[in-house]
Amino acid sequence: MIVVTGATGNIGRTLVPLLAEAGEDVVAVSRRPESEGLPAEVRHAQADIGNSTSMRPVLDGADAFFLLLGGELNGHGESPDALLDAALSAGVKRIVLLSSQINSTRPEALSHTRLREFEAAVRASGADFTILRPGGFASNAFAWAESVRAKRTVFAPFGDVALPVIDPADIAAVAAAALHEDGHAGRTYELTGPVAISPRQQTAAISRALGEEVAFVELSREEAHAHMAQFMPEEVIDGTLDVLGVPLPAEQAISPDVENVLRRQASPFDEWVVRNLPAFR
Repeated sequence: MIVVTGATGNIGRTLVPLLAEAGEDVVAVSRRPESEGLPAEVRHAQADIGNSTSMRPVLDGADAFFLLLGGELNGHGESPDALLDAALSAGVKRIVLLSSQINSTRPEALSHTRLREFEAAVRASGADFTILRPGGFASNAFAWAESVRAKRTVFAPFGDVALPVIDPADIAAVAAAALHEDGHAGRTYELTGPVAISPRQQTAAISRALGEEVAFVELSREEAHAHMAQFMPEEVIDGTLDVLGVPLPAEQAISPDVENVLRRQASPFDEWVVRNLPAFR
């Protein structure tokens, strides 16, 4: 049995069907009670990954565990040991943790202290583990959807700084392989897209997919900071802007790990746009 947290999010909603199609017994965990969109054979469990007591009955009898921290849990919460103790006590032998590339490129970043604690705890747990460190998500472009729909315009900083953003579906596919197949224990995978692409180039991809002109308006760092302050903690904003505006060479590099695991090239941003085009219409 495989327990998947974050089952209704960008990664989970692809990961769960992949595992079900592979014949795995899957329990899809979310904090919300609804299970709409899950395959019929998949069980849904309402639980809070930030509350190890609520996770214990969900994990009972599980062999593998996909661990995804969401929202505020990236900043605070129980000790990672509480959740891992619940998992190991339930019989979990394999853990796949979704972490971040920033833990390797900027190991002192305050915004990722919590994820580093989880990485350390997973490594020390004694379970077979795989750690996934994706770079920026292609799905971050959903932040532009409203302005594209309303004004056919993208507003973003650092218009010509390119990063190899990754399709969340590729993250899910790598996670499925690590959960379902042997040969991934003890590995840390850096996950990127196949090419570096700038916000201006991403805008052009959205324009091509829509068949309509979409303008790009470059924000100053200060304007971007003010916008992000509406939905991001202050301590995270400057670090995020540093990655977007002055990325390190390692953050612009193309990792071979997606291709090595999946035996195919990572999906380009254009494919992500086409698949998610209704959000921008």
